[in-house]
Amino acid sequence: MRPIAPLLFVSTFLIFACGNEETTHRSDTSDPQETFWASLQEICGQAFAGTIVQSVPPDTSFAGKALIMHVRTCEPGQIRIPFFVGEDRSRTWVISKTSQGLRLKHDHRHEDGSEDAITMYGGDTAEPGTANRQEFPADAHTASIVPAAATNVWTVEIFPGSMLAYDLRREGSDRRFRVEFDLTTPIPTPPPPWGF
Repeated sequence: MRPIAPLLFVSTFLIFACGNEETTHRSDTSDPQETFWASLQEICGQAFAGTIVQSVPPDTSFAGKALIMHVRTCEPGQIRIPFFVGEDRSRTWVISKTSQGLRLKHDHRHEDGSEDAITMYGGDTAEPGTANRQEFPADAHTASIVPAAATNVWTVEIFPGSMLAYDLRREGSDRRFRVEFDLTTPIPTPPPPWGF
């Protein structure tokens, strides 16, 4: 009987240890929005070049221009990501934490730093999403200032070390826009966005 006791002890210990490891792993990934947020913070301060992969109808204002996004500031509850189109530094994506999830807003400025008439549109997440993908349906403010955008859904995807995408679709229409940024190759830090 003596040889069996140590074996039972070791077997029980291994089962317990494996169970703990699995539980820890699940808890690490139990909040996809926290994982998504952490992935954005990991590239804070870095800038990356992008490419339009879908634009329906075609948006000629982006044609032939350098596309750059810069994860410029990362505060505990807010991440600001300027998106530059050539020399146009008017756009900043603002991703914030709320009591219900995450929020995406579009801060648009004129070159003198003043706010554009159409600014701070966007929306809040309605679902937990995944660690790599978060969707932001248009909110009431968006519908009030841009009625045509009332059915917009913005998506931000991040695959660490690979790609970040900003995507727009308009439910009930063919409107689609998607730009993807190569996270494998950071580029020099651009100047600040207008107004900052």
